[in-house]
Amino acid sequence: MPKVAKKFNDYYALYEQRKETIYMEEIKRDKYLNKLITKKENGLVKIVTGIRRSGKSYLLDPMFKNYLLSEGVKSNHIIKLDLDERQNKQYLNPDELDKYIREQIVDNDMYYIILDEIQKVDDFESVLNGFLHIENVDIYVTGSNSKFLSSDIKTEFRGRGDEIRVLPLSFSEFQAAFKGSTDEAWNEYKTFGGLPKILDQKTPEEKSEYLKNLFDRTYLSDIIERHQIQRKDVLDSIVSMIASSVGSLTNPKKISDAFASNAIKDVSINTITSYLDYLEDAFLIKKAERYDVRGKTYISTPFKYYFADIGLRNAKLNFRQLEEDHIMENIIYNELIYRGYNVDVGVVELREGAKRKQTEIDFVCNHIDKRYYIQCALALPTREKTLQEEKSLMNTNDNFRKIIVVKDNYRTWTTEEGITVVGLKEFLLNPNSLDL
Repeated sequence: MPKVAKKFNDYYALYEQRKETIYMEEIKRDKYLNKLITKKENGLVKIVTGIRRSGKSYLLDPMFKNYLLSEGVKSNHIIKLDLDERQNKQYLNPDELDKYIREQIVDNDMYYIILDEIQKVDDFESVLNGFLHIENVDIYVTGSNSKFLSSDIKTEFRGRGDEIRVLPLSFSEFQAAFKGSTDEAWNEYKTFGGLPKILDQKTPEEKSEYLKNLFDRTYLSDIIERHQIQRKDVLDSIVSMIASSVGSLTNPKKISDAFASNAIKDVSINTITSYLDYLEDAFLIKKAERYDVRGKTYISTPFKYYFADIGLRNAKLNFRQLEEDHIMENIIYNELIYRGYNVDVGVVELREGAKRKQTEIDFVCNHIDKRYYIQCALALPTREKTLQEEKSLMNTNDNFRKIIVVKDNYRTWTTEEGITVVGLKEFLLNPNSLDL
């Protein structure tokens, strides 16, 4: 067995005890399926985006395709092409694709066009925009190379696209597909994350290699190709730094100083800023900005980065840094994004005598007229620890709901100050956990 961190060795021992029981159930992505159903026939191109291997193709076929069939849509009114298959190579020519699709439309009933890996077609934007002029056509596309991973993809359609962002599996989705107890599912998830195909890998070594190869040979390669990056070593180092500092404040200046401390002085802050933007643009990481709760203003720097999938983060560090507090914080952040919230890091300034001190709220979550303040803690073993976690929450000067998520707490309770304490698994598995 290759040399890995002690916690990873512990996980491996657990795996050996129960490897005969590990297999997966069907993965359900009802949240995204419902989004597609809601957007059906809205006159726009439905663009399914997201990190590679997050399940975009599976969402359209079989999930959405089966839904259409169940609703009585005839199979010959669902035009599906996998453009990465050799048998469809001729349709990579935009004129051939345009001709083929139009030839399939032979009556006035609605036709549903599903095109996977659309980025392989030259000038695909004009082809899709042309289909929008056909009244009885509804269009759905996915793509997964460096161009289509870009978060600015909607600009290619000049307002004619409707994006559905697919994330890796949430813990509730993962747990539902995992054959085993909730605790066993959590041990898998916090180590190897929620990319759907991780459930197909049989051993810890296979899972580890799958994630590491995917990171280096797919995600980073896409970024390097798109942006023609020359300093691959710098990009790789930045990713490692971000992975090591999940939950910590950072900015390009701090990263530049880290390079300088290692005698690497030829990397400009502009280059670091660009590389961070590329990583975020490819959906690998997401930036959480700091928000002054009392002053109601954003603080430009520093900020925090979180990984779209915790398994990728762990793999990048060769499973050496499996600190549960940082992993838990990243997973909670992803869960809030999955639920549709805009998430910031909260800052509350307090006066202590003549001095002013900034305290932090892990997450300020907003959605339309709702707001929640959330702190993450491994445990609240003492009254003093509880007061410490509550301090910033109690000084927001508003009445929005305030919550502490605790790893090992299995019941929801309320502190003396009226703060709700929710156990981690309850928080992740109950879609209404913010309102308990």
